[in-house]
Amino acid sequence: MRRHTIEPRPGWQETVEEQGCVYPLTRHPDGSLRPYWDESAYYTFSLPEIEALEEVVEELHAMCLAAAAHIVDRDRLAELGITDPRLAALVSESWRRRAELPSLYGRFDLRYDGTGPAKLLEYNADTPTSLVEAASPQWFWMEERFPGADQWNSLHERLVDAWRRQAPLLPPGPVHFAHTDADELGEDLMTVAYLRETAQQAGLDTEALSVERIGWDRLSGRFVDDRLRFIRTCFKLYPWEWLATDRFGPRVLDTLDNGGGTGTTCWIEPAWKMLLSNKALLAILWELYPGHPNLLAAHLDGPRGLAAEGGYAAKPLLGREGAGVTLHPPGAPPVRRDEPCVYQELAPLPDFDGNRTVLGAWVVEDEAAGLGIRESAGPVTDTYARFVPHVIL
Repeated sequence: MRRHTIEPRPGWQETVEEQGCVYPLTRHPDGSLRPYWDESAYYTFSLPEIEALEEVVEELHAMCLAAAAHIVDRDRLAELGITDPRLAALVSESWRRRAELPSLYGRFDLRYDGTGPAKLLEYNADTPTSLVEAASPQWFWMEERFPGADQWNSLHERLVDAWRRQAPLLPPGPVHFAHTDADELGEDLMTVAYLRETAQQAGLDTEALSVERIGWDRLSGRFVDDRLRFIRTCFKLYPWEWLATDRFGPRVLDTLDNGGGTGTTCWIEPAWKMLLSNKALLAILWELYPGHPNLLAAHLDGPRGLAAEGGYAAKPLLGREGAGVTLHPPGAPPVRRDEPCVYQELAPLPDFDGNRTVLGAWVVEDEAAGLGIRESAGPVTDTYARFVPHVIL
């Protein structure tokens, strides 16, 4: 794994916008606009490196599924903050009937610097973004700048195949694709639009709308779209913890299709993905697989000995883009936060010429499918991170 600098292509911004990345710039606190899509640099990997990372990702995914089974079998959902008995029962039922429910994709965030084992930082298996730039502009960038090279990127083909394979699980009618109007950058909108395109290429009938425009028909007791058509299947880029607890949360639970129900709505991702996108999973993984080379020590009841050993990161159980994450160096007095957190062994992100790098490794269904790299100036990957392409040479 190496980082290289390169001159960006003339007209790069217009090019990547046409390829779906309509948010190529990020506005920083000082008011300046700086590239989010950053092709002034790129990373190279060897093929053996990528093959080893693929094996790690698929092993981690299998371990996460085993941890989810453990959580349900041992009734440990309360440790994930899922304390409502009805929601907990529905999530458990969703897990037990997962073979009947469509489930698409997820993204592992890994610490890796080209030496030593990759370490799991977290797993977003419910609402992962940075998909568009990983699947499309990154591939076309490689074809233009490095013809004949390769890339860890079979995302598009695998997504189309996944929709095609899972089509028999879907209720009759179109698949609705929903994003939230609260998204000001267009990232959620374009992620949903891209996934809708992959579903269409698989032969599915689709419709688009925002979460805020989903309606409730009191007469039929069904969710409807803005043309008053029943919503039987809905892919939502909207976290389950919001979907289950906002104003219409009780209706969602009343009409949840956990496999073959009539008069219900089948949500993608399914409710059991709440077990994987909760950072409490990191502590349960460490409990089940202590000392695993691809895991970092993690606990739910406090930092324990991590404060004295190598320091720790305190992470809220739910959250995106590094929100609420605090880093505690070794020797600092241990602090137990009031909100539910996971306390994870500190693993500073590798520094490539002043850039802190995290690998986003994609899973489609149960298989490793691609790589996206984000860089940040600080120690936590946040909303000001940059996406940098890669090639296999």
